[in-house]
Amino acid sequence: MKVVNAPDSIDVDAVRVGMFVHLDLGWLSHPFPLSSFKVTSQEQITTIRSLGLKRVRWSPQQSDLPAMVASRSSPGAASASAGEPELGVEAAAEATPATPAATAAPDKPQDLPERAAHKQQLAAQAAALALCERQFTEAARDCERLTHLIPTEPQLARGQAEALTQALRDKMLADSEINIRLLTDAAGNKASMHALNVTIVSLLMGRALELPEAEMQDLGVGAMLHDIGKLDLPDRLRHREEHFTAVESRLYEEHVGNGVALARRMGLSPGAMLVLAQHHEHADGSGFPLHVKTDRMTAASRIVALVNRYDNLCNPATLGAAMTPHEALSLLFAHYKAKFDTAILGAFIKMMGVYPPGSTVQLSDERYALVVGVNPTRPLKPRVLVHEPGVPRDEALLLALDSTPGLGIRRSVGHRQLPRPARDYLAPGARVAYFFESTRGDLRAA
Repeated sequence: MKVVNAPDSIDVDAVRVGMFVHLDLGWLSHPFPLSSFKVTSQEQITTIRSLGLKRVRWSPQQSDLPAMVASRSSPGAASASAGEPELGVEAAAEATPATPAATAAPDKPQDLPERAAHKQQLAAQAAALALCERQFTEAARDCERLTHLIPTEPQLARGQAEALTQALRDKMLADSEINIRLLTDAAGNKASMHALNVTIVSLLMGRALELPEAEMQDLGVGAMLHDIGKLDLPDRLRHREEHFTAVESRLYEEHVGNGVALARRMGLSPGAMLVLAQHHEHADGSGFPLHVKTDRMTAASRIVALVNRYDNLCNPATLGAAMTPHEALSLLFAHYKAKFDTAILGAFIKMMGVYPPGSTVQLSDERYALVVGVNPTRPLKPRVLVHEPGVPRDEALLLALDSTPGLGIRRSVGHRQLPRPARDYLAPGARVAYFFESTRGDLRAA
């Protein structure tokens, strides 16, 4: 097994292009996509030096400096850094060797370029997914930390929630068009994952609806903190169950008022505070605690009420009760449409697609597939990973159905209804988590 040395510490002025550095500031304290990355430009060095750090940790074995490469005695050592995901999809794709002789059968030379290109696309797809998962992990860690501060340092917690929301918004604005990305290995505890899931999807909704900047900030902060009233509840009461007694239901519903009280101590803005107060209200007045209707709910509150319900259906306290994203969306539309703002529900379906990422489906040619990306312009034609028994899992076929003539989705299939070989191959996660990525990494069908 390869042993990686602990990162060394150097003066910030010694940072050079090619170094793999680790910024000990937290994701919300710098503009980079990750806190650990390879420096690729002088502009990045200038930004690092502006952060106020005196020293920076770096990993020599993950770095790529000419002097270091020349001093390595093993040819394999120089290639180790090439396996490290870069900051963008294009860089990862360019770093992937496209050697036809290693990827195709010798008796079919005409297939070599196509298969090499496919392998390169898969490598780019894997690098983009790894980047999203690491970004989600960093953000979830910061979300968990600020939540722990709320009882003792409420105003500091508010500042960190506002900063993390702004960081997410800034990263969303880095590209004009972004995709919602399904994560297969998202890290974090259940509460922070739920808070971050609701925040990310709510901000994407606000972005799609072109909410003003101030409302976007209130939306993000309110979504991130919407459940802080549950901090003093025992675990068994943090998710409403059908078997709750009247007393248990009352205690559960009190988390909204408790959250508003904490929000006042934190000094949240009125708009963010209203999200906490209204995230369980319904358009038809059937919610709680005040039974207000749509006309008395803010746009941010209406968005979070819908997204919160959706995430709880996909990621319930009892995993056996989990719905696929398609099942959750279908239930909301077919049976609970009156409880949510009609325009916001319609925009949500358009953004998430009829088959949101994480849904498992059967295609029109009988093959099974996992939805991994949304097509906002053609919601019935998402991007899918296809179960192909004759193809290794690491070479799995990824198709954009809008550019695959004659192929579509026949039906939605629950995870537990998938044939065992398809379930093992597609490996749908026990919990659904989302992040976002630039459409520059969008995968077209080969």
